[in-house]
Amino acid sequence: MNTERPEQGTADLAWYKSSYSGGDGGECVEVAVDESAVHLRDSKTRAIAQLTFRREKWAAFVRFAAES
Repeated sequence: MNTERPEQGTADLAWYKSSYSGGDGGECVEVAVDESAVHLRDSKTRAIAQLTFRREKWAAFVRFAAES
């Protein structure tokens, strides 16, 4: 996982807002996927930080969350 500043080249990713995010501009989570990673960020603080997960780790998290 990476909680540092966004990596070089992430600015050109296609970011998608979660359908569970508030419609009033409040809780907004955005996700982008590339060949090797899944990137998450808060749409209100895009330039500050993002989380980056290897795709296999993200898939394991999603499986775990679906079972809960």
